[in-house]
Amino acid sequence: MHNDIKEILVTEEQIREKCKELGSVLSEDYKNKKPLVVGLLKGCVPFIGDLAKNISAYIQIDYMDVSSYHGGTQSSGEIRILKDLSTSVKGRHVIIAEDIVDTGRTLKEVISLFESRGALSVRVVTLLDKPEGRIVDIEADYIGFTIPKAFVVGYGLDYGEYEFYRNLPYVGVLKEEVYS
Repeated sequence: MHNDIKEILVTEEQIREKCKELGSVLSEDYKNKKPLVVGLLKGCVPFIGDLAKNISAYIQIDYMDVSSYHGGTQSSGEIRILKDLSTSVKGRHVIIAEDIVDTGRTLKEVISLFESRGALSVRVVTLLDKPEGRIVDIEADYIGFTIPKAFVVGYGLDYGEYEFYRNLPYVGVLKEEVYS
């Protein structure tokens, strides 16, 4: 599996340190707000787990499964809600925890949905930001790392319908011959 990686963009240690940094900032920004942290499945799982351990404010966590990739390497533009929240966002401060902000389509739809459901505020924390991939006008509020336009895997990010590479402890660029 590691041999399929062209280069490592973000190491396990860098991720650990960034989660501490982001957790500290979120702790301060939300110390008296008791926000709902929403993880967008499945890629967010390692990030939300490590991030939550570093937030010292009261938080509630819920998950939503929203897809726009459907097994490929690029967003299809079709947004599907596969699993909705169990918790109401009405009257809540919401923090969306994302593994990566790429095209921005999915995120923009989810933010709009939460606002229409009565969230007091909706902010985004992302481990990875890929601004060169952006198709819609959207920015994360808290960014771990800005990365180039490349197909990345690891630390929750997968390739294909088989979801390989999510278990890598780092973020790496997948060799083109693996997916071409």
